[in-house]
Amino acid sequence: MYGLINKIVSAPGRRDELIAILEENSAAMPGCLSYVVATDAADEAGIWVTEIWDSETSHGASLSLPGVKDAISRAKPLIAGFNRIAVTKPVAGIKQQGQKPG
Repeated sequence: MYGLINKIVSAPGRRDELIAILEENSAAMPGCLSYVVATDAADEAGIWVTEIWDSETSHGASLSLPGVKDAISRAKPLIAGFNRIAVTKPVAGIKQQGQKPG
């Protein structure tokens, strides 16, 4: 298993638009077990993305999917900053089918 925790800072006033792009392909990435997009409660431009993959290889392969490549190109102008906070090795968790946070 392979996990990532990233913080993205949107351009001013563009957070919701950026989140919509991040959500578009989150269900269609082979090997992605969890992809959670969350707003930062203390930073109106902040977005947290937490990912769990079956392998680092699957994550890398996802970056060449046509939908993901398109989303990246549309998202880039909306991003003011990007920080990879951590690479993790998930070992336990709960998966609840069909439920969306919020």
